[in-house]
Amino acid sequence: MRNLLIAGNWKMNQNNAETKAYFEGLSEIISEAPAGVELLLCPVYTSLAVAVETASSITGMHIGAQNLHFEDKGAYTGEITASMLSEIGVSHVLIGHSERRQYFNETDGTVNLKTKKALDANLVPVVCVGELLDERKSDTHFSVVKKQVTEGLKDVSLSNASKVVIAYEPVWAIGTGETASPDQAQEMHKFIRTELSKLYNEETADKIRILYGGSMNTGNAAELLSCSDVDGGLIGGASLKPESYAEIIDAAAKQANS
Repeated sequence: MRNLLIAGNWKMNQNNAETKAYFEGLSEIISEAPAGVELLLCPVYTSLAVAVETASSITGMHIGAQNLHFEDKGAYTGEITASMLSEIGVSHVLIGHSERRQYFNETDGTVNLKTKKALDANLVPVVCVGELLDERKSDTHFSVVKKQVTEGLKDVSLSNASKVVIAYEPVWAIGTGETASPDQAQEMHKFIRTELSKLYNEETADKIRILYGGSMNTGNAAELLSCSDVDGGLIGGASLKPESYAEIIDAAAKQANS
């Protein structure tokens, strides 16, 4: 059985004081991750250190960054390295989020470089893939996602592959109020796992967790998490309040122990 991973991406929200208050509030609701569930929250860079410190009150809570650079050092103004993240206790990193692809020219090539750099630094890469609305409407969504998975994991070794987390983001369902139906989510997650088995083998593909990242919230989490190939969620807005994040964790706990 794959442990469910309930990950929150705070995007450009929550300063240091708000981050500290968040974890203090969350720790009043939960003291540890439920059996079969792992927890991950990804604040902004400036809140990472305080998040690592205050999240320690919750057993099984991991802190991730929202991006990293693929070089170890150099003249890359505004960027941050994998070793800098590891140094302060960060364990995971989002790579290739749809907003990074859309606004900051992230490509499958840079996703690949960053994924390998994260693995070299013993960070868990959460590699984001997903199609645009016109790509789904034109029935090219499977080929788009296949290319993102294949090129994003190029030259990632068999021994490292099972450490990777994939997050499927139907871009048309992010921040729009739209959500892929459970059938649509399961269909794509199963497709991704099949492609992973072709890249590696079935045993490895069965170990890789595939998260749903298209507006999972308190109202739809239970149904989405019941899908056999949905191994958790990459949650945006619903992760910004301890109460709603905790409610999704509860849904995951019920699914993991059903």
